[in-house]
Amino acid sequence: MPDVTSDERGRRIFQIHKEKAVETAVEKIRQNLGPDWAIFSREETTTLTWILGEAWVSVERSVWEQSSFARLTRGDVEEIIRIGNAVKGKTLREDPGIVSITTILKRSH
Repeated sequence: MPDVTSDERGRRIFQIHKEKAVETAVEKIRQNLGPDWAIFSREETTTLTWILGEAWVSVERSVWEQSSFARLTRGDVEEIIRIGNAVKGKTLREDPGIVSITTILKRSH
């Protein structure tokens, strides 16, 4: 079995924390939206998961932890997905995209 460096372990632990935080957030959003969740395609939910992961890396922990993902509206989620698509499509740089998502998250406190 190959040796694993402490840096590699640290990166993996960071990745696990990120995935768990995003998974929890998406589940809260899904439960809150109820039947409206079904309007989002698999591609849209993948984009939502991806961009929330990017946001988790960039926003202050306090902002993330105080965000009430269960309070996000369908419009909020559509906006986050739109931002995610713009960042993926390179029509919006990631930094301003994350700032916009942070604004949406702060409104949910």
